[in-house]
Amino acid sequence: MPLDFSISATSRNPRGAEIHGKEYYFLDIQSFKDKIQNDEFLEWEEVYTNNFYGTLKTELERIWSLGKHVVFDIDVVGGLNIKAQFPENTLAIFVKPPTLQEMERRLRGRQTDSEEKIKERLAKAGKELSYAKEFDQVLINDDLEIAKAEAFDLVSNFIHK
Repeated sequence: MPLDFSISATSRNPRGAEIHGKEYYFLDIQSFKDKIQNDEFLEWEEVYTNNFYGTLKTELERIWSLGKHVVFDIDVVGGLNIKAQFPENTLAIFVKPPTLQEMERRLRGRQTDSEEKIKERLAKAGKELSYAKEFDQVLINDDLEIAKAEAFDLVSNFIHK
């Protein structure tokens, strides 16, 4: 089952050892806005103030040219936007933390975000949970190995149906 992750674009600065073209395509705000104006995104959103995220259409072309299926790791609005554009060809999986308290513990454990950013992300996650019912599947990421196996099974069954 040939899969490849789509690399999202963002206007935020890299965290830790993130590398342009690997974890994200890091763009300055003006370059991101220029790509919006030029209709270069499949989907995009201003997730946090002046922090834009989106999927470049060239990413789909890159992955499809390799004969692979695209896997997106994006926020709920972006996921639902893609599902709306490709309803028959998209499996939308909502990956849910076991609790918001556990999500907070994980964010703090990474030590890559400021206190303000952690609070902002937790507030956003609380709102995003209300979207779970709009997804095809909800996967609770309580144990990483189990969650990975469940995700593999969901995707494998979808691709081979």
